Amino acid sequence: MARPRQAQARGGGERRPASRRLHHLRFAREHLGESHRQARAGASRRAAPARPEQIAELEAEAAEAAEPRRSELLAQIAALKAKAKRIPFIDPIDIRYRRFETVPKPVAQAVMFCLMDVSGSMSEHMKDLAKRFYMLLYVFLKRRYRHVEIVFIRHTDRAEEVDEDTFFHGPASGGTLVSSALQAMHDIVRTRFRPAEWNIYAAQASDGDNMTSDSLLTGRLLTEHILPVTQFFAYLEVGEAANYTFDMPDSSLWTLYERLRNEGAPLAMRKVSERSEIFPVFQDLFKRRGKQEKATP
Repeated sequence: MARPRQAQARGGGERRPASRRLHHLRFAREHLGESHRQARAGASRRAAPARPEQIAELEAEAAEAAEPRRSELLAQIAALKAKAKRIPFIDPIDIRYRRFETVPKPVAQAVMFCLMDVSGSMSEHMKDLAKRFYMLLYVFLKRRYRHVEIVFIRHTDRAEEVDEDTFFHGPASGGTLVSSALQAMHDIVRTRFRPAEWNIYAAQASDGDNMTSDSLLTGRLLTEHILPVTQFFAYLEVGEAANYTFDMPDSSLWTLYERLRNEGAPLAMRKVSERSEIFPVFQDLFKRRGKQEKATP
């Protein structure tokens, strides 16, 4: 005689059909799998290296912060840089500005001119130093203005406005006439960026070479047309990594700019040869600029 089917499971509870038990097992397995994936994703996020623009934003904030906030920011920067060394980023100097988020600011707009000598004497290391300085300046401006445009002007013995990729990587040949870049900037300001409507910033990078015959025109363009319309003009003289900045001799362009500055031209000038020097130089330049602004009635 067949044994009758039990209506209840042991313990008095209703026995679940096998199909329902399988469904719950599948659900538990999927749920545990999803939890495991989320845990792995969280660990991946924790292990991910800091993006260069994240460090640059902190450095830009630290450049104008007061204590104790400045010490906190410097500690964060040191920790992120140490993490980046353990987990190197694929492109540690990515300067694709369109990735930065726009933060509304009370002051409307600014334009940043990047001027660079791309003649044969400018090595990839020198361009890399310039690129890092430009990125810091850009992040600094994004913290102050709602809208920031960038104009890339490269030059040998002639200047041209180019896109970012061509600016840093495009081949070029020829001599060196710095006045060609200043003239190109002056022309672009007149046609597209009225000083009454734009805050104009400029950063120039060069190894310091310039034709002696070009010094007079370079000085006149700078003092009569460029500096009167700019909020800030920085000249960064770049050298090879093996050189210490105090060993870098004064170039023809450095000598010219230093004379103009001694005569009262509002020029910010520094020499760099190592990546580690970029942030301290940037911080020092803008700390001095901040003091000048406070001293102005």
